[in-house]
Amino acid sequence: MSETVRLDQWLWAARFFRTRTLAKEAIEAGHVRCDGERCKVAKSVHAGMNLTVRRGGEEFAVVVAGLSTVRGGAPQAQQLYDETPDSTARREQARLMRQAAGPSFGNERPSKKGRRMIERLKRDWGQD
Repeated sequence: MSETVRLDQWLWAARFFRTRTLAKEAIEAGHVRCDGERCKVAKSVHAGMNLTVRRGGEEFAVVVAGLSTVRGGAPQAQQLYDETPDSTARREQARLMRQAAGPSFGNERPSKKGRRMIERLKRDWGQD
C-alpha cells in the first residue's frame, strides 16, 4: 500500500459511492470536506484525516483508518474508516425522526388496493 491515495479512489474503495464518477461529482459539488474545508478530487488522503461525507440525506463524519485503491467487500471497506460517535448519534437521531414522521408516499404509484379505494371514492362522490 502507498502512503497516500486520491480522495475519489478512497471514497469509492470505502464504498461511500458506487462509482468513482459519482465520488468525483460529490467532491466537486462540495458534499465532501477534508478537515472542514472543500477539497479537490485528486486530494491526497492519508491515515488520520478527518472527512465529512454528505450522501443523500445522511452526513458521515469519519476518520481515515486505512488506505486502499481496490474496492473490496463491505467488511473490508468498513475497516478503512472510523465513524465518530457524534456522527453516529446524529444519523440515528435523524433516522428516528424520519421513522416517527411516518411513511412518505411522494411520487409512488398507488397499489391495486389503493387504486380501488380511489375509484370507490370517486364513484361515491359522483353519486351525491
